[in-house]
Amino acid sequence: MKIQNLGELLASKTYPGRGIVLGRSADGKSAVAAYFIMGRSANSRNRIFVADGEGIRTQAFDESKMEDPSLIIYAPVRVLGSKTIVSNGDQTDTIYEGMDKQFTFEQSLRTRRYEPDGPNWTPRISGVIRLKDGSFNYALSILKSADGNPDSDHRFTYSYSPALAGQGHFISTYIDDGSPIPSFEGEPIPVELPNDIDELTDIIWTNLNEDNKVSLFVRYIDIATGKYETKIVNKNQ
Repeated sequence: MKIQNLGELLASKTYPGRGIVLGRSADGKSAVAAYFIMGRSANSRNRIFVADGEGIRTQAFDESKMEDPSLIIYAPVRVLGSKTIVSNGDQTDTIYEGMDKQFTFEQSLRTRRYEPDGPNWTPRISGVIRLKDGSFNYALSILKSADGNPDSDHRFTYSYSPALAGQGHFISTYIDDGSPIPSFEGEPIPVELPNDIDELTDIIWTNLNEDNKVSLFVRYIDIATGKYETKIVNKNQ
C-alpha cells in the first residue's frame, strides 16, 4: 500500500471518529504514538484529555453537562513496563491486565466486542508499542461488526516488526461520516511521520475537522532510553 500524507488524509474526512497512529520517526530515534477523539453530540464534545500517571484519561470539561459517561470516559493510554497501550475505549484496561498476566495483545482482546451503540456498532481500535533492546515493534487491532451486522464479530490484528523509520500506520473507527456511520475498512493506512513532535501534533490537529475535533495526544518515546515527550491538545480550554 502506498504511503500517504497524514495531513491530507485527515483533511479529506469530516468525521473519522477516533484515530490511532503508531510508528517510527524519520530519524529512527523515536517510537511515535498519537490518538485523537472527535464528537458530533454535545456529550461527546464535552471532553478533554488529562494526564494520568504515565498515561492519559478522558474527563468531562463541564461536569454539569455530562449526560452519559459510558463509552466516552476511559483511559486511552496506559504504560506497562516497556509497552505503551492505546485504545478508543476501556479495552485499554483489558489489554493492560491481560498483558500483565503474560497474555498476548491479541489474546487479551478476545474477551471484547465492538461497542454496543447500534446502529453504528462502533469498532474498538487498539494499539501497542513494545520497546526491546534498542528497537521496537508495534501492532494495531480492530474489533468490528460484520459490515454493520451485530450478529458476528470481525477481528483483525496487524503487526509491524521491526518498525521502519519515517513510517507509521493509521487506523480510525470510521471511514467517514454517515448514518449509520460506516466502520473503518481494510488494513491500517501507512503514513509519513516527521522527527519533531510539535510538527506531528500540528499536522494532526490542524487537519482534523474544526467542528468535530475534541482532543489529541501525541507521544515520542526515545527508543534507546525509554524516555518520552508528550503533547496534549484540547479544543475545550
